[in-house]
Amino acid sequence: MRSIDRRYFLRAGALSAGTSMSGWLAPLATAAAKEPARKRACILLWMNGGPSTIDLWDLKPGHDNGGPFKEIGTAAPGVKISEHLPKIAARMKHVALVRSMTSKEGDHGLATYFAHTGYSSRGPIRYPSLGSVVAKELGADDAALPNFVSVAPFRAFSPAAHEPGFLGPRYAPLAVGESRPLAPQPGSANQAMGVEDLALPGGIATDRFDARWKLAAELQHEFAAERPDPAAKSHHTAYDRAAKLMRSAAAKALKLDDEPAKLRDTYGRDVFGQGCLLARRLVESGVPFVEVALGGAGWDTHTDNFERVKQLSQTLDAGWSALLDDLKDRGLLGTTTIVWMGEFGRTPKINGSKGRDHYPYAWAAALAGGGISGGQALGKTSTDGTAVEERPVTVPNFLATVCKALGIDPQTQNVSNTGRPIPVVDSAAKPVAELLGS
Repeated sequence: MRSIDRRYFLRAGALSAGTSMSGWLAPLATAAAKEPARKRACILLWMNGGPSTIDLWDLKPGHDNGGPFKEIGTAAPGVKISEHLPKIAARMKHVALVRSMTSKEGDHGLATYFAHTGYSSRGPIRYPSLGSVVAKELGADDAALPNFVSVAPFRAFSPAAHEPGFLGPRYAPLAVGESRPLAPQPGSANQAMGVEDLALPGGIATDRFDARWKLAAELQHEFAAERPDPAAKSHHTAYDRAAKLMRSAAAKALKLDDEPAKLRDTYGRDVFGQGCLLARRLVESGVPFVEVALGGAGWDTHTDNFERVKQLSQTLDAGWSALLDDLKDRGLLGTTTIVWMGEFGRTPKINGSKGRDHYPYAWAAALAGGGISGGQALGKTSTDGTAVEERPVTVPNFLATVCKALGIDPQTQNVSNTGRPIPVVDSAAKPVAELLGS
């Protein structure tokens, strides 16, 4: 796989500045997809705020808790989901629903951290985000692009949930844009997808930049040698990664300008849709983990739940369905695991503001693509949606399943900031066998 990467990237570097990357990116993807040793990749579709899964994946028609939405059939026999996800319904053979997620964390910050790391944030250990773990286990140290990219992250609930923890700054994410307004706004997507200061300043030639960088690197090395602390290491790592990316032809993968307009329209001309397209490009270029967030904190629907969920569902339906099709068409779906989840669900009971409140005891998440046995709905909740009745799945078990689908042993250990060996997922966690495929 590395020989393929080098061969294609060297060829890309020989292209003129005005040549579109589309001429070599597709052959790279095709060759990589056929490579027997191709490593897995993961795309996390993160739903900030706690999506109302009772209105998306586990509707309760006929019950007072059910709300106004209707169920529709899907491509998976016997599985019904919201009427506002028709495109996902048509592709349900690729998706495995987990309708029996359960946890005890009902606070946004604690639950966001828990869902990203599999561990509670209490105590002195700084646990790494799943993206950082995957970057370490599946990423290449000499990769031109970062091994973990986070698109439009919303970090207000829990900044630590988006950090590499004790794995160190080498495995921190490259953030592409930050959170955007609740309602996707036309024209905002191109701005959100940009990486600030990626191009060289005006009037600075490459050779001049390289000379400046060499001098700066020497000074940083001397400084770090005298002060071997995490802050100095983090500073040096950040600058080194930035300079490497600025000089790399692979940085073109972060730009969407050479994608066909029709395809961009299919994804949706909003931050989430274009973020899903960017995720495909990054996975295609060898990035092992991409997180794409939807809606800022928009899923926190304490008021006007149904109208807001309807709007967000339309955005989700377009972006996710296009991503599934695009990955499949390029031969990448079989090696790319897609995770859909938020930090918890919403209360089955509708409050006085036509909203739903935090509810971690019974909710849903979904998996699709590589390593997943799609076309099924695992678990069952009670008729009123308040309790899990069959096959409860905890957050650590769910994350262990993701790791297993990616070919990562969930019990792989890393040394923490306290000197203790810590497994990727809690040692008591077990992958859910029914969800795993080839």
